[in-house]
Amino acid sequence: MRKQWVLGNWKMNGSSQSNRHLIDGLLAGLDGQNSSGIGVCTPSVYLSQVGERLIGSPIALGAQDVSEHSEGAYTGEVSAAMVADCGCGLALVGHSERRTLHGETSELVARKFRQALSNRLMPVLCVGETLEQREDGVTYKVIAEQLDAVFDCCDANELALSVIAYEPVWAIGTGKTASTEQAQEVHEFIRKRLAEKSQLLAEKVPVLYGGSVKPDNAKELFSMPDIDGGLIGGASLDAESFLAIYNSTEVIG
Repeated sequence: MRKQWVLGNWKMNGSSQSNRHLIDGLLAGLDGQNSSGIGVCTPSVYLSQVGERLIGSPIALGAQDVSEHSEGAYTGEVSAAMVADCGCGLALVGHSERRTLHGETSELVARKFRQALSNRLMPVLCVGETLEQREDGVTYKVIAEQLDAVFDCCDANELALSVIAYEPVWAIGTGKTASTEQAQEVHEFIRKRLAEKSQLLAEKVPVLYGGSVKPDNAKELFSMPDIDGGLIGGASLDAESFLAIYNSTEVIG
């Protein structure tokens, strides 16, 4: 059975005080009965602070991005080795806001994916289409291109160490959410692309949904056969909401 994950992406939010309050709320609300993975991806400046508070807890620490470079004269960049040194176990690569606002190509994202792997981080590969692309009927073409850039530079054993997150760009921070059927259709397509690489990958790699997931729609989304949890934006900034989403995944016994 594929592991389910619920990952919080704080984006450019947080402060030393609010981070403590949020993490304390999450730790207090975990009851130990849920087998799913849970993690938070924080701004890089707060990785050490948050990581210290998560020591010994089931909450994984994640970076929101890593550089394509391992080291060198790249002012402002943060390497995969650096975030791993701060205690990260995973890293987002290719988030739609990076692709859109910073012009990241799928080839660049693939290089970041490899940097994460090289530093024993679990890459969370984000893929998704814009509203214009969906209306033009090229959703699957866009997502296939984003996947293939990574698939072409990694073997099946490497890809098995990753997570994929489908995030329709038109449903991020807009309040709009893909219907369960729309989300499932794309997740099924991603699963089939994984199977073309290796059937084992299709069975093992979690595929998460990201796009205005909230406590009132999480359970229905996560009940779909190819949706293995969520990449959560705004709702991850509130401990009660984030825990409610997390508890919408499968619970032990």
